[in-house]
Amino acid sequence: MLDIAYIYSLYYQQGKAITELLWQHSQQVATLAQEIAATNTQLDIDRQFLYEAAMLHDIGIFRTHAPSIHCYGEAHYMQHGIIGAELLRAQGLEAHARVCERHIGVGLTREDIIAQDLPLPHHDFMPETIEEKLICYADNFFSKSHPEKRRTLEQVRSGVARFGEENLKRLDALAHLFGNKPNNL
Repeated sequence: MLDIAYIYSLYYQQGKAITELLWQHSQQVATLAQEIAATNTQLDIDRQFLYEAAMLHDIGIFRTHAPSIHCYGEAHYMQHGIIGAELLRAQGLEAHARVCERHIGVGLTREDIIAQDLPLPHHDFMPETIEEKLICYADNFFSKSHPEKRRTLEQVRSGVARFGEENLKRLDALAHLFGNKPNNL
């Protein structure tokens, strides 16, 4: 079993606001992902890996600049996934790193990155494994800006719709895969 607290200690100081916020958010995502996995046994989800990867999916936020969530680094917040992937690859955690770089929104295509002029490499960052898809999906229900709230599926759909019909279709496909059907499906 991976020592999550040890990995956090490499980059975050105990008792700091950013550490507490990251831990809370990661626990929320991990808990929802585990709940969804428990009701979808037919999908053969690796629950141990799911927990570990959900706890580490945002590990790179400390290097980004997002003062409202206690991040005072220099990188654009959109880069936290690729930063986290770099950190976890340095620890030999390739599968966990892939979750970091593929969990943003409902995944990002090369075309999304170019069309939206996002500060990311021009690559596809789409979740591929069932665990990557589930963490990507579960992450959409929680915000580090408002950790006290869990969004409804309709609220998530409304937020994703701002980024275009293709993103909404991706979200709806994930919702359908995990048994949470929006009203219009």
